[in-house]
Amino acid sequence: MAAKIDQIKKLRYQKVADLRSQKIDPYPQPDLSTRQSSAQALKSLGKKVTLAGRLMTKRGHGRILFADLHDLSGSIQLFFQEKNLDKKQMLLVNQLDIGDIVTVSGTVIKSQTDQTTLDVSSWSLLAKAIRPLPEKWHGLKDVEERYRQRYLDLIVNPEVLEVFKTRSKILTSLRTFLDEHGFLEVETPILQPVYGGASAQPFVTHHNALDTDMYLRISDELYLKRLIVGGLEKVYEVSRDFRNEGMSRFHNPEFTQVEFYWAYVDYDVLMKFTEELITHLIKVTKDSLQITFQGQKLDFTPPFDRITFRQAILDKTGLDIDTIKSEDDFKKALSRAKIKIDTSQAVGLGALFDCLYKEKVRDSILKPTFITDYPASMIALAKRKADDPEKIASFQLLAAGIELLKAYNELNDPVDQKDRWLEEEALAKKGSLDAMQFDHDYIRALEYGMPPTAGWGMGIDRLTQFLTNQTTIKDVILFPSLKKEDRQD
Repeated sequence: MAAKIDQIKKLRYQKVADLRSQKIDPYPQPDLSTRQSSAQALKSLGKKVTLAGRLMTKRGHGRILFADLHDLSGSIQLFFQEKNLDKKQMLLVNQLDIGDIVTVSGTVIKSQTDQTTLDVSSWSLLAKAIRPLPEKWHGLKDVEERYRQRYLDLIVNPEVLEVFKTRSKILTSLRTFLDEHGFLEVETPILQPVYGGASAQPFVTHHNALDTDMYLRISDELYLKRLIVGGLEKVYEVSRDFRNEGMSRFHNPEFTQVEFYWAYVDYDVLMKFTEELITHLIKVTKDSLQITFQGQKLDFTPPFDRITFRQAILDKTGLDIDTIKSEDDFKKALSRAKIKIDTSQAVGLGALFDCLYKEKVRDSILKPTFITDYPASMIALAKRKADDPEKIASFQLLAAGIELLKAYNELNDPVDQKDRWLEEEALAKKGSLDAMQFDHDYIRALEYGMPPTAGWGMGIDRLTQFLTNQTTIKDVILFPSLKKEDRQD
């Protein structure tokens, strides 16, 4: 295969040389800002139009030739004939290859087979394609090549482009929704001296001028809450975040999420707001609140179901986490119930609860459901419930066993926050790799007073994966993280 491609490349480079010998630039730079799209041309029967795009098929030879031109809006058939073009132009047309980028002008007609077609009266080459397009891209055994060469994937698989159009629509609609509800979009640092806002391992880099290590942010939470302290009562950010952890069909080390923080409301308000926001996004992208994900039919008509974290575990496993006060209690309870889970990476009671939930409970929650009131040991930044200090005022939205977003009342007591971070430091000493760091400046900000606030975060990649029914998150990230390419050339 490599030898065949090399042979094709050699022939096409020769075509480039031949064009240049005829004083024809194979890579010109004309002004085509007023051109029409193929979609517009399809509605312009009898009119003259100018188009630009990539040749994806070519049929015929000699005095008559048909081709298909693809652009961002779709495709249209082209008709080249010698009676409209002189012999030299037709000779050059016959030298075109599939993949070449051209501009064409002519009249939109109906072909003998009643297909809307552009009868070409003039054309020129815009960019010569040197590499041949694959004949059967879907048949590649190494599916990572689709992600590695996304530019090629977009050329030959139009349905891939539709996924990313949907992703853009989701982000635009989300921003518009938040803007219309009084939220201010802001930007916070990606390089941070102290990473925080989530339980995750960071990527570490070094700032030469400051001679200090920095971290790619794992979340923008602590900076957004600093802005709440500063008086910005409704803020949000569309952020690129980075977590130096494993990959899965739902996880990529570099990802996009939206976080917002809203002063003077609680998580009950956010649950109602979430129902409004999520149903709005689904209607915008799907035109219906009934969707299908991986064969599972789901109805997002509000109100969504609600169940506490404790009750969800109790219903599925028979274990009452309220009776478990230590790691030793947890292990004994599992032994009595004859439940086996992998806790090899879990350090601390909160991490053990999380393992139990993810292995034995989460996948069984199919309908859109709010899981509420997690144990306080699970999220060090969330506020305890006034009527049950062992729990935090929190929720996640699940559907088809997938966590779509997380929210909670924000801890604004500096003393409690100090204590919670000291507990995190103790977990780090016990071996926890994703324990939170102690952020002294954030404590200083809280000491100036942060109003009661509720916050919310949602991964855009995972939501897009969910709404476009994609098997893996790689299908909704234009350039996902991949292993290093083993190049042979």
